[in-house]
Amino acid sequence: MASIAVPNKKVKTFMSKVLFEKDGRIGRITLNRPEAFNAIDEDVPDELAAAVTEGNSDPDVHVLVLSGAGKGFCSGYDLKAFAETKGTNPGIQEMPWDPMKDYAFMHRNTQLFMSLWNSHRPVIAKVHGAAVAGGSDIALCCDLIMMAEDAKIGYMPSRVWGCPTTAMWVYRLGAEQAKRMMLTGDKIDGREAERIGLIHKAVPANILDQEVEA
Repeated sequence: MASIAVPNKKVKTFMSKVLFEKDGRIGRITLNRPEAFNAIDEDVPDELAAAVTEGNSDPDVHVLVLSGAGKGFCSGYDLKAFAETKGTNPGIQEMPWDPMKDYAFMHRNTQLFMSLWNSHRPVIAKVHGAAVAGGSDIALCCDLIMMAEDAKIGYMPSRVWGCPTTAMWVYRLGAEQAKRMMLTGDKIDGREAERIGLIHKAVPANILDQEVEA
């Protein structure tokens, strides 16, 4: 684990794809694959859970803020990485497809995402750009979600792969609104997400940082 010293702050990297920064009483967790729109590969779930553990283990940290580096929060699973990686990996199987292997892989990742929900410190998700597919699972596991008004959230894989791996859409919206999102696979912007009660608040993108800090 490497540490990078900056004035009044300390950044710890958990391999490098998720960053943890202690900033006074705030623990800042950053998804750090901007070149891939912070897509989820094999390492991200473990590193995310490790960052949550880091924040929870420090008595001086009172709140965690989760965000994404670069142009967006998280674009979901990195299908390119799984499909093009040489050799075997959890996202690729020989035919016939074994659904139980797929279930075990996704269940493990879901439990790691749920470290946000189980955190002893409240977690605020700061969403800009997009939190879609598996990225929406990560955002919805946080206690409060703040979105830029023009940011997008949705679970498009429901059109081909079925429901999300967490139950957070139903938990936050109730059955009917959750079905509306899952049966269509639509994306909605921050304004609509706030209107239907999916998130806490949507604000103009240029003041998102300021509102989260407040």
